[in-house]
Formats: sequence, structure tokens, C-alpha cells
Amino acid sequence: MATSDGWYLIGPLIAVGLVGFLGAVFWRMGLQPTGPLDSEPPRDGYADGLAIFGERAEQDDYGLLRPAAVTGGPEVADEIRRLLSEAGIRATRAIRRDGRVSVLVFAEQVEQARRLVGDSPFR
Repeated sequence: MATSDGWYLIGPLIAVGLVGFLGAVFWRMGLQPTGPLDSEPPRDGYADGLAIFGERAEQDDYGLLRPAAVTGGPEVADEIRRLLSEAGIRATRAIRRDGRVSVLVFAEQVEQARRLVGDSPFR
């Protein structure tokens, strides 16, 4: 075939047509972008699609651990952890979103830990 016949344009034209057709199908299915592209991101750091977790996102989830105490600084949290360790309760700490520090214990020991912390001068 001679290149002057124009047959070499058939392949790219089919490809462009197919991409256009698929784009129209996806657009019709609702897969088009939503909202303006220059909008600011959500303030809480979560996409709008995660709004179903909004109620749970307000609470801190630590799995099997529960907060026994919440303090303003890591030094106080370390003292509480030491106190709980002397009583035989394993504890760790986690920094919350608001910057405070939670002292975490297992759910079975949370009441005992809260009683110990409530009686201590660290509160």
C-alpha cells in the first residue's frame, strides 16, 4: 500500500474514536469529576466519601485499648504509666488529635486503672 492512499490514518482514528466513546460511556455512568477542581480540601483531612465514619471519627479508636487518663503533657503520661506499671497494669500512650496525651490500657483493666489514676496526684 502506498502512503498516499491515507490508510495509515485508520488505526489512530479508530483509537481516538474508541477513547471518545469510552469517555462518553463513563460520563453517562456518572464517573465524571464532581465539584470545582480549585476548591480547598476538607478541614478535617477526610474526603467527603468518608462521611459515613463521621460519628466514629470524632472518637479515638484504639482497638482493644481504652483510655484510662488524658493529660496535657507526655511527662505526666509517663508518670501515670509508671504508676500503673507498679500496680501490674500494662499501659501505653497515644497523642490525640487535639494534642493531649491519652494513657491506654486493656479494656479488662480500665476501671482499676482509672481508680488508681483518680487517687493519684497526677490528675
